[in-house]
Amino acid sequence: MTTRKLYLGPLTDSRRWDQVSIRPDDVIVVTPPKCGTTWMQTIIALLLSGDPEVETELSVKMPWIDIRVREMSEVAERLEAMTHRRSAKSHTPMDGLPLDDRAQYICVFRHPLDAHFSYRKHVRNIPMPWFGLWYPEDDTDGTTFRRFLDGGAEGFDTDAMPLAHILQHYKAALAVADRPNVTLFHYADMTQDLPGTIGNVSDILGMSHPDAVMAKLVQAATFDNMRDNAERYAPSGGKGFFKSDSDFFHSGSSGKWQGQLTEAELAAYDAIMAAELAPEDRAWLEYGSAGAPAP
Repeated sequence: MTTRKLYLGPLTDSRRWDQVSIRPDDVIVVTPPKCGTTWMQTIIALLLSGDPEVETELSVKMPWIDIRVREMSEVAERLEAMTHRRSAKSHTPMDGLPLDDRAQYICVFRHPLDAHFSYRKHVRNIPMPWFGLWYPEDDTDGTTFRRFLDGGAEGFDTDAMPLAHILQHYKAALAVADRPNVTLFHYADMTQDLPGTIGNVSDILGMSHPDAVMAKLVQAATFDNMRDNAERYAPSGGKGFFKSDSDFFHSGSSGKWQGQLTEAELAAYDAIMAAELAPEDRAWLEYGSAGAPAP
């Protein structure tokens, strides 16, 4: 039996998975934060229901197992009581999760710099003082990005999502990507071909819907529709967890980090990426199946 790696942060604890009894048809979404987690969960909820107006209630129906906001016994009991096909999410890398050949694992990635800048906005939408230590509103000296690169003075912290955590997620997923029940998706590919993405997920789930229904599901999964109906699609939407449910989705675009970093900051990022990943692996992590743009 392979020993799982422990991931423990101020908000999350991978040991909570010890109380989950995985079923043969479970679907587990595994991503670093702000890489398309909610988008992929919504696609799965739409496909499983076949209803473009499904009330996703992701925090209840497709829970984030790792987060310690609810007693794990309560979450486990709710999961065990479900009679429909289940899905859950995790921000724990694959080497910290129970890997069951009977379940499906869908991993989603995004350009690390896009994820980082999206996370900056995300944490400012959460009324939780801890995030202000890592992501201060006043950051004129570039402290936030230095912490992203080196983990900060407090050391490696998964919940603050340093670059090392994204890279560990990716490496752990690559290590098991040859398994038939593990699939990697990229945010850029989802953006460029949403119908194709939904078709691929449908194949993974082993299910299908008539073309007319699929067209409606695709429309429901568009970023604009999700943002316009944020109380339905945001995790814990309508419950006051976020300052603004619609700001949870923000713009959903890529490349907004361009022009935001100094040459020295970009050089430091490039050095880490070059040291940690083979060129082809880096190209996919940053840009998806299209690869790096021509210089």
